[in-house]
Amino acid sequence: MAVAVPAASIAQQASQAVPGPAYRINPGDELDILVWGDERLQRSVRVLPDGTFAFPLVGQVVAAGRLPAELERVISTGLQPQYRGPVPQVTVSVKSPAGFQFSVVGKVRAPGTYTPGRYVNTLEALAIAGGPTEFAQLGNVRILRKSGQQVVTIRVRLNDTLRGETSRLSAAELPPIESGDTLVVP
Repeated sequence: MAVAVPAASIAQQASQAVPGPAYRINPGDELDILVWGDERLQRSVRVLPDGTFAFPLVGQVVAAGRLPAELERVISTGLQPQYRGPVPQVTVSVKSPAGFQFSVVGKVRAPGTYTPGRYVNTLEALAIAGGPTEFAQLGNVRILRKSGQQVVTIRVRLNDTLRGETSRLSAAELPPIESGDTLVVP
């Protein structure tokens, strides 16, 4: 038997989750890149669908899956031949995390594709989609995740969690949603 739980209750439970890892760059993200002391090299770039962007004097930079700090090092290394002394400080920040998207389908109040702007876990994704409908089978929720040319299915049981029958949750019980995932609520 499915239990109807208000979306506000789901959001409250989800907000108590442990924060996720540092943000990794996704295709579609908009980045601000600053090279201190050289205004000609300060710009906003959008990461292309292939996960790269072009930067002056460096060329194509592979950004997808990297941390902003990793991109700072890549750009600094690429600029090194252009300077006689040390390369000025390079700062990369995510201006708009538009590339982090996931979809929620099935028996939820607002199915669709979402761009949360931060990492979310399975329960938070369900809350973002408005919560489950009355007849949702919360013991059989699935995450469909692309892994190369294959799709991996991750089974998630949310029924006990939403009934409040668990005192502590592990990360395995509420797996994080990754960019490109589809949460299926039958």
